[in-house]
Amino acid sequence: MVVTGGLLSVAANVLISFSSSYYLILILWALNGYFQSMAWAPGGKILVNWWPRQKHGLVFGWYTMAAASSSVLTYFLSISLVHDNDWRSLFRWPVLFLFLALIIYAIFSINHPRDKGFDEPAEIGEKQAALVTSWKARYRIVFSNRSFMLACLSIGFQSMARYGLLFWLPIYVLGDSYKTQPELVWMSLLLPIGMAIGAFSFGFISDRFFHGNRIWTISLGMFCSSLVCLLIFCIPEGQSWWIACLFLLAGFFVYGPQSNFWPLCPELLGNENAGTGIGIMNASAYFFAAAGEPVIGRFLDYAGSPAVLFLLIAGISFISSVSILLVRNKPAYTT
Repeated sequence: MVVTGGLLSVAANVLISFSSSYYLILILWALNGYFQSMAWAPGGKILVNWWPRQKHGLVFGWYTMAAASSSVLTYFLSISLVHDNDWRSLFRWPVLFLFLALIIYAIFSINHPRDKGFDEPAEIGEKQAALVTSWKARYRIVFSNRSFMLACLSIGFQSMARYGLLFWLPIYVLGDSYKTQPELVWMSLLLPIGMAIGAFSFGFISDRFFHGNRIWTISLGMFCSSLVCLLIFCIPEGQSWWIACLFLLAGFFVYGPQSNFWPLCPELLGNENAGTGIGIMNASAYFFAAAGEPVIGRFLDYAGSPAVLFLLIAGISFISSVSILLVRNKPAYTT
């Protein structure tokens, strides 16, 4: 599914670049989102297959960092391409990197250790889950798990905060002062860079210092995200370098905790249901993000000031920080 979804995404983007109809672009863009989502859950399941729970924070940190790094590349290409080309180039050049990555993945990826004759990671309590083979039974297990659904709620608010910054930060940066302070445009690149660093760091921190306690690391990270956004809101205009540093920290804390959400899927649902759980959690994250951006935009229009964005993101991050504490889960390991 990873290769199929990736190739279909490449095709959808190229078709968009040659389209002129608003409705055709809208349909292709929606399909592109579906095609790209086909890769995340299967990719996460492969990680669960290969690594024991003591390493899930680290490997999902790398996994999430790779996703954040794509945002860095997209930001950079967007800023560079729009200066010399039209909007259509944005749907042609970036997907070349995806196409190259798909070739590498198809050549080197292996779904399961047993495909190469290796022993799979031994996890306690997986025997009962391994007996479940019906897809209906898997979904029933997932949706009936209260703690997992609360985790989906928390990642929903986390994703809303993340995409709120990614989507609306350019509006804040490209305000009345962007012509006199063009460096602000490039400073916005620090946001996705901070996200990439945070994703890897939180996975390592969870495994190394919190003994796999994902709940507290997520809550701490989202609380810090709330504080950083409040600081950005309070800093007066003209303090561009202070704001740049806070952009980096905002990206670090708003996205870093996501690398600790994904290990909750095998921990709460068992390895055999991890793929289904990752898919549902990913769907929840994007549903909240899609629903939240128009609401944030409406608030910005009503307030008349783009700086209100950071006040909203602070509140959303705080909700995510509190809601994850309702999840009942033991640490991945205790030694």
